[in-house]
Amino acid sequence: MLALIPGFLTGLSLIIAIGAQNAFVIRQGLMRQHVLLIVAICAISDAALIFLGTGGLGTLIQSRPSLLEFIRWFGVIYLTWFGIRSLRSAFKSQSLNAGEGSAISKSKIVATCLALTFLNPHVYLDTVILLGSIANQFEEDRWFFAIGGAVASVVWFSTIGFGARAASRFMSKPIFWKILDSVIATVMFTIAITLAFYKF
Repeated sequence: MLALIPGFLTGLSLIIAIGAQNAFVIRQGLMRQHVLLIVAICAISDAALIFLGTGGLGTLIQSRPSLLEFIRWFGVIYLTWFGIRSLRSAFKSQSLNAGEGSAISKSKIVATCLALTFLNPHVYLDTVILLGSIANQFEEDRWFFAIGGAVASVVWFSTIGFGARAASRFMSKPIFWKILDSVIATVMFTIAITLAFYKF
């Protein structure tokens, strides 16, 4: 428990900040589209990265700065494109109501979710390098710390995904979706700019 609880609290503190991944989960939750699938992908991806970091992948990544550079610029391009798409959606004459837009395929949802998860170098810095480094401070109990971090991801993504889904019935006005898409566009552009100028 001495390692599990710090792992949970550290993991929670790192993923609560609204980022590209969280914004996507919230939007799809409000639209009630493949929420369980999205929550599962995000939670499993985070858990995998945390365990890989605990197992020593963080050291390998730090020794290969060119890898982070590649992910950085690919992420900048993708997040900028996603931000433009969200901005265009915000200015459409008709916005989606909660529960509509079911034409989006599962494969597209999965691809978008994976891209927003793995094309952001900060994900690797937080889960693989930072959480992995802290976990290894607990020595033989490091895997309990990693489990705590993984549980935090499950709790957080389930909360925002299914919480947004439950609240979607109250958010059917078109103006809400315009504001939400504008906020998401701002988040995407901000992260893209941060990635472009961040000193890794």
